[in-house]
Amino acid sequence: MANVISQIRNIGIIAHIDAGKTTTTERILFYAGATHRMGDVDDGTTVTDFDPEEAARGITIYSAAISCRWQEHVINIIDTPGHVDFTAEVERSLRVLDGGVVVFSAVEGVEAQSETVWRQADHYHVPRICFINKMDRIGAGFERVFGQIANRLHANPVALQLPIGEGPVDRPDGFTGIIDLIEMKALYFSRENQGREIRSEPIPEADLERAQEWRTRLIDAIALLDDDAFAIYDKTGDLPPDQIIRVLRPAVISCQLQPVFCGASLDYVGVQPILDAVIRYLPSPADVPPVKGRNPNPKKDQEEIRKPSDKEPFCGLVFKIHIDEHTELYFVRIYSGVLKSRSRLLNPRTGGKELISQLWRIQADSREKLDEAFAGDIVGVVGPKDSVTGDTLCDPLHAILLESIEFPESVISMAIEPETSADRKKLEEILTLMAKQDPTFTRNPSAETGQTIISGMGELHLEIISKRIERDFKLKIRTHRPRVTYRESVRKAAEAEGRVERQVAGGSQFAVVRIRIEPDSKSAAVSVVNRLKPGDLPEEMQATLVRALQEQLGGSGAVGYPLHDLLVTILGVEYREGETNEAAIQFAAALAFRQALQQAGTLLLEPIMKLEVVTPEGFVGNVSADLNSRRAMIVNTELRNNLVVIEAEAPLATMFGYSNDVRSLSQGRASYSMEPLRFSEAPARVLEEMLG
Repeated sequence: MANVISQIRNIGIIAHIDAGKTTTTERILFYAGATHRMGDVDDGTTVTDFDPEEAARGITIYSAAISCRWQEHVINIIDTPGHVDFTAEVERSLRVLDGGVVVFSAVEGVEAQSETVWRQADHYHVPRICFINKMDRIGAGFERVFGQIANRLHANPVALQLPIGEGPVDRPDGFTGIIDLIEMKALYFSRENQGREIRSEPIPEADLERAQEWRTRLIDAIALLDDDAFAIYDKTGDLPPDQIIRVLRPAVISCQLQPVFCGASLDYVGVQPILDAVIRYLPSPADVPPVKGRNPNPKKDQEEIRKPSDKEPFCGLVFKIHIDEHTELYFVRIYSGVLKSRSRLLNPRTGGKELISQLWRIQADSREKLDEAFAGDIVGVVGPKDSVTGDTLCDPLHAILLESIEFPESVISMAIEPETSADRKKLEEILTLMAKQDPTFTRNPSAETGQTIISGMGELHLEIISKRIERDFKLKIRTHRPRVTYRESVRKAAEAEGRVERQVAGGSQFAVVRIRIEPDSKSAAVSVVNRLKPGDLPEEMQATLVRALQEQLGGSGAVGYPLHDLLVTILGVEYREGETNEAAIQFAAALAFRQALQQAGTLLLEPIMKLEVVTPEGFVGNVSADLNSRRAMIVNTELRNNLVVIEAEAPLATMFGYSNDVRSLSQGRASYSMEPLRFSEAPARVLEEMLG
């Protein structure tokens, strides 16, 4: 049976690692009645971290989907990883979500990965609410974290709650409850019955002045957004709760404001108000703009729009693929229409049809079979063969191609091989499946060594993949030390001409292509600019020429690494009727490209990582000296409670094994996070060694 679309919420729980996302999700599922007991991250018993590797490590690796009901609404929740190595899981989840709950630790505040996920949410225009968790920990600071959300994330937070006390509950000034700034009352959660009983009382006298001050801030922030609300405020000096909620909802949906809540998920405090806020402030699929795409037919290249309605033609996006030994399960966000089991859909990228043989409602690691699903739903489908993450599936009679999902480039590689040569084919098949599942994982054979090189987002990413091959696919493998995946650019601009004059199969071929190649760090990519005039070369051959140069740019440079930061300009061509064909154009383009690349000189680029190290003050000297020895550049140092946060930029090549090293430098008390930042010129000696 279809759910009323206005009563659906598709949300993600997103944050930095260890902020409490999974624990918060567990509490939400328990209070909503989707589970009968609360799992524990430390015990490896959570519903959403069901993968054995997740349970063993106590971290989220794969985004997990699960549904629950609250106040007659259906909430589809995706619990995403916080570790930067699995940022692709966050990226693809945010692409299909309508709203997000961003969890911050009240102790650590806004951390490096918090900034990354916030930027990702900005990119996809995802409305969000904030939850400052762990208010019962030593060093918790609500106002400090609130300020960081505003300053470091360039956000517009508005507090809807304040904590009553901060820090461990057994201290005189410890965290005991929450002040609701809309209703102006104090809420106390019973720890004895796991927070199910909520007691409402007047705000304590000691907190009343502070609560009134923050409520004034809240009303000042929203009164100017709505004429009716401003008229009431101007007349009475206050706003009733229903008016605050009415004005806040569109402001949150349009990403103008981000409501801020607080609590302690582990101690059962403050979770139910988050569920209420999801219903009140985050959008249903009907509240977000219609999805836009292009008609894939080149002759009709026009914008297509699909409204979030069951009556529209079907349109959905594949945002995740889960593969095991037995099935390939495709996660699909339905934007419009009705999806039925046993239907055939068009994949406009491939032009082929895909059969939907089974349809499932996903509940973490369990499934519920469906006959049909409707606009706004997130479901799992079995049957497609050629679709990949980011592909559109649509009604064959009403084609639409949605914008795909962009993923960061892999930065780290290592060699992998089976223990026995007889398993080589099986390993290749497994790696093909895993690359289909994970867009940030690639594998390529090495022409020099015959080994297979796998690439990913970090050491942990590749370690998890290796373990999974052995555990899930029962294949024994050997891996070799990770290595950096460099990029190549050019040192200077250069022009070259590729000339083809030859006899082939009794006929003659002729073509001349002139190009300029130059470094282009602005685009951080590779691109071709066509300066030819319409009459210089027939239109179809111009397209062939551009395509041939794009293929060259997609290849490797002098040392064998992918090309980066390059701009190729087509300056001129010569052709002869009857002698110039596509093959001649392609050959001349390749010649010109290789000559220009050689003349421009090789510039080797290495991945630079953004690093954040959090350490007690007594170990700052050790950590800083070690970072200097790794060619790291320290860009900022700041105090965060009793800890020092060191922000640095470091070459990935020097950071292997840093996890163990930073622990030994700080007696196990420092932590760090690292994410790709940019590519910069590698030291000259590295290029010299590669060129031999």
